[in-house]
Amino acid sequence: MTGTVFQVALGGAIGASARYLLGVTVGHWFGHHTFPMGVIVANILGSFLMGALIVYLGQKGLTHWNAFLATGVLGGFTTFSSFSLETWRLMDEGRYDLAGAYVGLSVVVAIAALIAGVHTMRTVLAA
Repeated sequence: MTGTVFQVALGGAIGASARYLLGVTVGHWFGHHTFPMGVIVANILGSFLMGALIVYLGQKGLTHWNAFLATGVLGGFTTFSSFSLETWRLMDEGRYDLAGAYVGLSVVVAIAALIAGVHTMRTVLAA
C-alpha cells in the first residue's frame, strides 16, 4: 500500500509538472486569452494518452504500472479541477457563451480523444 501511494505521488508530481510546462508552452503559442487553451489541450491530450495507455498496459500484462502512469502521471497531467475552476470563472464573468463552448469542447473532444487513443493503440499492437 505505501509503495503504491509513493508511485501515485511521484507520478502526480511528474504529471503536474508536465501540465504546467504544457500550459506555459500553449500560452506562448496562442497567447493568454480569456479561453483557457492550456487546460483544454492538457485534458484532450491526457484523454488520448489514457485511452492508449490502458489498452497497452492491459494487452501487455503491465497493469501493475496503472497506479504510477494512469492515476499518478496522467491524473496529475489532466486538469478536471482546473477545468471546473475555469468554467466557473467564465460564468462568473458573464461569459456563458465561452463557458458553454469550453464545457462542450472539453467533454466531447476529450472523450473522442480517449476513443482515438484506444483505437490507435489497438491498431499499433495488432500490427
